[in-house]
Amino acid sequence: MSFTVTRSPEPCTEAGWLAFQYHLERPVSREFIMSLRPLGSFVFLGMLAQPFFKIESEHYMIKGLLGDDSIRVAVHGDHLDEQLPVKQLIERL
Repeated sequence: MSFTVTRSPEPCTEAGWLAFQYHLERPVSREFIMSLRPLGSFVFLGMLAQPFFKIESEHYMIKGLLGDDSIRVAVHGDHLDEQLPVKQLIERL
């Protein structure tokens, strides 16, 4: 899947983290969410009116909503290269 990345206005730089919006070519589907499971600890709250997911790893966090056209990826500033596996996985979908 193709996507573009923009810096998120979320103020997390004080803690050493940077947030990015990954703008996807298609809305987030259940299959897309499930395909991200290998990236870290996984939470999917599918029973909510607006289903939500979150994936946490030591140096990054991914979160988003089912049906949205973007996801948020927060990465520790000292480990920006850890976005690479996330980007590569999304590109393969």
